[in-house]
Amino acid sequence: MAIEGPLRELGIHDVFQLLDLSRKTGVLRVVSELRDNEGVVAFHAGRIAYASIRSNPHPIGEMLLKANKIGESDLTSARAKQTDQGDRRRIGEILIEMGAVTARDVEMYVRRQAEAVVFELMSWREGHFRFEESNPEELPENPSVAVSTESVLMEAARRIDEWSRIANRVPSLAAIPQFAEVAATHAGQLDLLPSEWEVLTMIDGQRDLRRIALELGRSDFDVAKVVYGLVSTEVVALRMPDRHSRPVELPTDDGAEQRAAARALVLQGLTAATGGRLDDAVLTWRQYLAAYPADKDAPAVRDGAAAAERLSKALGVLRGE
Repeated sequence: MAIEGPLRELGIHDVFQLLDLSRKTGVLRVVSELRDNEGVVAFHAGRIAYASIRSNPHPIGEMLLKANKIGESDLTSARAKQTDQGDRRRIGEILIEMGAVTARDVEMYVRRQAEAVVFELMSWREGHFRFEESNPEELPENPSVAVSTESVLMEAARRIDEWSRIANRVPSLAAIPQFAEVAATHAGQLDLLPSEWEVLTMIDGQRDLRRIALELGRSDFDVAKVVYGLVSTEVVALRMPDRHSRPVELPTDDGAEQRAAARALVLQGLTAATGGRLDDAVLTWRQYLAAYPADKDAPAVRDGAAAAERLSKALGVLRGE
């Protein structure tokens, strides 16, 4: 039996609650012509077993790979089972059977994926939904990795509340981040988290927040929160794209943009070195020297990288490595 209708008559939150309470098994499709977007959520006895959205897909396999839960060879082998051997199960179930990852890890990333999709769908006020009921054996998902629909809805509601708090600095996912000028007297005070450095490496003055999230394999919300912190500390500034023309050139000084990007790498290496992660510092500084060999700080960084490498080797000898 199919359940369908326009979102203006039955909101997506109510649809999810209905499927949860009635313990339905099947596939829900939500389509918005206005947004040119579609979300797909598979349910198993009322629990969410899989979720995706066309505009910002986060495949479970890619998420596990980026989190270093599996290796590239594991993902290749699992995909081969799907394409060459006709295995209808989802990639997470195949990886579990292979012993490449635990069911708990897959469940965690299924939850993250579902939360990101539901958070996006709950902002839709127009569109059409259709739920096609299925027999449990017709779905490839295993109920052992399905997650609670109620908990996902609660997380989506929490994100909506938090989004209203950060909206004053991050008004839209269409905003394009770019490096702000960092005063020399404040540059050394930067102490950023790995997630913040990860986002910083994606800033090129062209990618908007949604594109950065897509390429990092992270949710829009997570990237928006990171950027909120970077904007608040004046490391990053946001600009909105011109709606009447395609933004190609930045209305900023390219030299200043490059200096800020170079400085970010120098400070990232310094943070790693002072935290005792010498190998990470050397790797980061080498990236900086390859990208900005003529930068004014290059000679000092070259000496620092060489010294850090020597110290790392000496410590390795003392540890008997």
